[in-house]
Amino acid sequence: MGSKGREIVGKDVEKIITLLNQAYASEWLAYYQYWLGAKLIKGPMKNAVAAELDLHATEELNHATLLANRIVQLGGTPVLSPDGWNALSPCKYDAPEDPYVAVLLDQNIAGERCAIATYKALMDATKDKDMVTYNMALTILEQEVEHEEDLQSLREDLDLMVERGRK
Repeated sequence: MGSKGREIVGKDVEKIITLLNQAYASEWLAYYQYWLGAKLIKGPMKNAVAAELDLHATEELNHATLLANRIVQLGGTPVLSPDGWNALSPCKYDAPEDPYVAVLLDQNIAGERCAIATYKALMDATKDKDMVTYNMALTILEQEVEHEEDLQSLREDLDLMVERGRK
């Protein structure tokens, strides 16, 4: 990292690298959860939900790339192994053991809520200290909020479909 960039971040650089690595680990777990869920999904609306999960997987991978780049810019090292992802992530990985569409939607909605909290914490830690990281976290947060909305809308549609099918 350049000396002026490190100077801007100040004494909190190690704390920020830790927060970035937590978010980075979470993004890899989210990527895999979305990607695998899209392959295994079963039930009504599976094609529409699988397409959304695939799209979200791609976006989570892009988030991981942004985070890795910022970690390196700050002089840190991104988490080096998948074992480290589970250990460091504040968000849990929900294996798609039950591939029913409603279960996968609920798991991923919970994941997005955790991601939203993770980026809010990163923004709180960097506000007025590290505007580069703050702006990156804000951009990612906007996408995570959109992901939660997309998944909730699909869940509502599924619930209506199932309810009408019972009548």
